[in-house]
Amino acid sequence: MPIIQVTNLDKHFGPLQVLKNISLSVEPKEVVCVIGRSGSGKSTLLRCINFLEQPTQGKIEVDGLTVDVEQHRLTDEQKKTIREIRLRTGMVFQEFNLFPHLNVIDNLIEAPVTVKGLPREAAIAIAEKYLDKVGLMFKRNEYPSRLSGGQKQRVAIARALAMEPKVMLFDEPTSALDPELIGEVLEVMKQLANEGTTMLVVTHEMEFASDVADRVVYMNEGEIVEEDTPEKIFSAPTDPRTRQFLDRLLRA
Repeated sequence: MPIIQVTNLDKHFGPLQVLKNISLSVEPKEVVCVIGRSGSGKSTLLRCINFLEQPTQGKIEVDGLTVDVEQHRLTDEQKKTIREIRLRTGMVFQEFNLFPHLNVIDNLIEAPVTVKGLPREAAIAIAEKYLDKVGLMFKRNEYPSRLSGGQKQRVAIARALAMEPKVMLFDEPTSALDPELIGEVLEVMKQLANEGTTMLVVTHEMEFASDVADRVVYMNEGEIVEEDTPEKIFSAPTDPRTRQFLDRLLRA
């Protein structure tokens, strides 16, 4: 049974339709990479799954929780369900979004303490476990201004993990990094994938998608054009739009 199920999802920004009848599923422990040109709706899809953007229409299911958007206004019951969905989805953004006035450990425990109501000491123990996982325990008392871009993104990943979500959503997590820092973030993500973390990843890193993904989804102009195994997508895509996109990348 899928842990994420998106059905007939539409999203409009005023007169502009950015998602068009999207249906997508992700199984537990599966890694799905979403690729496509900038502006194809990839990030909006992720933001609709955890309701950072409200879908215009469609059904979102995460870990057995369902919100069916059939009208603009959400009911109180739907709002409660959305809160639970957000607790079960960790999100890592293009920008790191760390609180600059908090040190690393306090960045990690802020949500577990204030949102989940964990005692501070319990939250610190969980935070230290995930800081160690991303290789940054030695930075626990540093402030974000003293971290490299790669370290900031690894802290952001640890912060998302500290909420112990059921699924992880990554929105182009390396796009704001200098080339020499991308590898350290991708290594953490590969480790998570190898440990069975359910991941939906919007990425321009085709080598990562090829090596780590169970499935690759190609989006174009708000639609899912093609989805298949990395081997088939990268070696023998069936849709001409996918072939054109990948050919341009290979020539770049």
